[in-house]
Amino acid sequence: MRIIRCTPSYCDQILAIFNAAIVTSTALYDYQPRTPDMMRAWFEIKETGNYPVVGAITPGGDLMGFGSYGTFRAWPAYQYTVEHSVYVAEKFRRQGVGRRLLEELITLAQSQNYHVLVGAIDSGNRASVSLHRKLGFQYGGTLRQVGFKFGRWLDLEFHQLILPSPRKPEDGNPAT
Repeated sequence: MRIIRCTPSYCDQILAIFNAAIVTSTALYDYQPRTPDMMRAWFEIKETGNYPVVGAITPGGDLMGFGSYGTFRAWPAYQYTVEHSVYVAEKFRRQGVGRRLLEELITLAQSQNYHVLVGAIDSGNRASVSLHRKLGFQYGGTLRQVGFKFGRWLDLEFHQLILPSPRKPEDGNPAT
């Protein structure tokens, strides 16, 4: 497994992983699979915001999973906080892919002078909660019954990791 920066050439493989998560899990609270146009727009937002998209690939170049981060909230005082997500293709789960991707996101967030990484995790996703705790994330709270999917109410947990960056935060300055 190798960790790379994904380019838009990975859109189709990322789309397949996203859509599998949408139709089979509560990892995403979407109902409808995404389209190629939606994926291209997603990549443009990442590139414009200087938000990395990282992938784990097999020696043959297949995408095992991907992760990224982006705006947590749109107000200036949140400039040092980002919300991340990691998705792993079903056949590659429980092989350390999610851990490697999340470790890379932590490293990149710190290098970009972010201070807090936030993970919003469905409370039923115990594997993701466990991974975050192993990497030092702390539980921040649960928003109960904020989602409804597969005929049931869903609770959303927040987990955060406080980074030692930036060294000199300032009001009104962008994080990057």
